[in-house]
Amino acid sequence: MAVLAFPVGVLVVTIFWALYLYDRELVYPKILDSFIPQWINHGMHTTVLPFILIEMRTTHHHYPNRTTGQAAVSFFSTGYILWICWIHHVTGMWVYPLLDQLPSFPKCVAFVASVAVINILYTVGEILNSFIWDKSRCIEEKLNSKNKID
Repeated sequence: MAVLAFPVGVLVVTIFWALYLYDRELVYPKILDSFIPQWINHGMHTTVLPFILIEMRTTHHHYPNRTTGQAAVSFFSTGYILWICWIHHVTGMWVYPLLDQLPSFPKCVAFVASVAVINILYTVGEILNSFIWDKSRCIEEKLNSKNKID
């Protein structure tokens, strides 16, 4: 959850819907509507965010030190980018239609930017988790809930 689910989930939801609203053909061509129901699209690209936030609020996650966490999320992201490039190399098609529209240099910039953004999202997740689960706040909440019962 800490290293991958939060930053990857938030990145997927944010990028997908931003591009979808800009030009849906770049990420989810209209032809997909004929054989992929809308509820599945929302299951993959919308419901992820509320469930991640619910998970973060209901379960305290222990984050590794920041360097280790960011190295892990960077390693995962780089591996995913390499996998996308490998698929293109083998099939001649980009998994995401947006990549077919970009020349080589902007494509490389987009890949580097996505790794940078996912590292920022990792840090945001770490900060949000520590805010939600700060020890003094947790103790205060337990005392307040105990006082309400009495």
